[in-house]
Amino acid sequence: MKNNKLKIAIIGSGSTYTPELIEGMIKRKGSLPIGELALMDIDERKQEIVGKLCERMIRAEQIPCRVVMTQSLDEALRDADFVLGQIRVGKLPARVLDEKIPLKYGLIGQETCGIGGFFKAMRTIPVMLQIAERMKALCPEAWLINFSNPAGIITEALLNHTEVKMLGLCNVPFNMFKSIREKLQLKDPKFTYVGLNHLSWITAIEQDGTDYLKTALHMGLNSEAMKNIPSSGFGKELVQMVGAIPSSYLEYYYFKNKKLKVLMESELSRGEKCMQIEEELLQIYADSRLHSKPEQLSSRGGANYSEVAISLVDAIYNDKQEVHVVNVLNRGALDFMEDSDAVEVCAIVGKDGAKPIPIRDFTNRHIIDYMRMVKAYERETVAAAVSGSEDAAMRALLMNPLVGDYDAAIASFHELKEAHKAYLPQFFHGVTPS
Repeated sequence: MKNNKLKIAIIGSGSTYTPELIEGMIKRKGSLPIGELALMDIDERKQEIVGKLCERMIRAEQIPCRVVMTQSLDEALRDADFVLGQIRVGKLPARVLDEKIPLKYGLIGQETCGIGGFFKAMRTIPVMLQIAERMKALCPEAWLINFSNPAGIITEALLNHTEVKMLGLCNVPFNMFKSIREKLQLKDPKFTYVGLNHLSWITAIEQDGTDYLKTALHMGLNSEAMKNIPSSGFGKELVQMVGAIPSSYLEYYYFKNKKLKVLMESELSRGEKCMQIEEELLQIYADSRLHSKPEQLSSRGGANYSEVAISLVDAIYNDKQEVHVVNVLNRGALDFMEDSDAVEVCAIVGKDGAKPIPIRDFTNRHIIDYMRMVKAYERETVAAAVSGSEDAAMRALLMNPLVGDYDAAIASFHELKEAHKAYLPQFFHGVTPS
């Protein structure tokens, strides 16, 4: 890579998560020689507050790095080596609509699952395709590391519809591994992790030739729930029936009615709570004496993003050939999925990207069938996002385990489509996303 000095661009840098990423860069300042950090966002206020804190963090560590704050995508991308994508099209008010409108029709409203997640994909994929197109012109050799949600569906879209070099990323696997390692008091276990983004399971826990999965299942062990999920956990009978440890997002599928009831009875949606948390964080960030990541950031669901995202940059830049969980095209890793399916699996990461580690003789029928069913939904979702086909949209929603009912799906679809009109150019030709 050029001049041994890296340019990293963060798209969506006004996110209150960005100090997490800067913390990760600071921790790795010895192995990642960053010469320029481009912070790009379309929200001027957040860009200014968050960007200035990031600048103070870098200066406090005396890192000789140029910090550029811009609202121009092209300026941020030009000659970048790594592009970190963390966009939220329509910002948090759009998330609140995704959460609240489906409830009118008896459907779960959630940021990445169900019809709420479907509409987040509809808004996000066209913008991510545009970013990939500009990368082709301005930084064709750069790696895009995307953690904009829904990360798996975006990976599916970009790797099948563009030439960009990219990996999808989520902090769920890291947090699952960390909590199970601590609960079983294991020093360095090797996990087998199988699934799609936000639909995943741990199917083996090996250390020193012993598989501790049976022990974990006998204990009814759960991994720690994400902060953004109102969690009730999985009972011992359920994890033993599944034969694996599910990620906390599986609560939406396994306890659909209970989850819907909780959402219906909640005074505020998660998005509305996040708006409050975000405003509190921005007030804290605006203090010019602050030059480190504040503890309050952990109350959002993004804990350990810095560890996950920047360690991935480090692995690629320094050709570390180390194991990370990423969203990547299957390419034969799981013989029960198509090669072109984006899956979330362990992969060996180095300068050429991620090579998924094949899992052979996988026999858990429950997981195989669940993954195939939700992947069918994801394929149609990408088709709808790219083409603007309402038929593809409805086929997708009828295959989604959290939707399924045609009358509820079509009524909720039309209301959400109208509510998000400004961000859905594929359905409203001629409307430009604002």
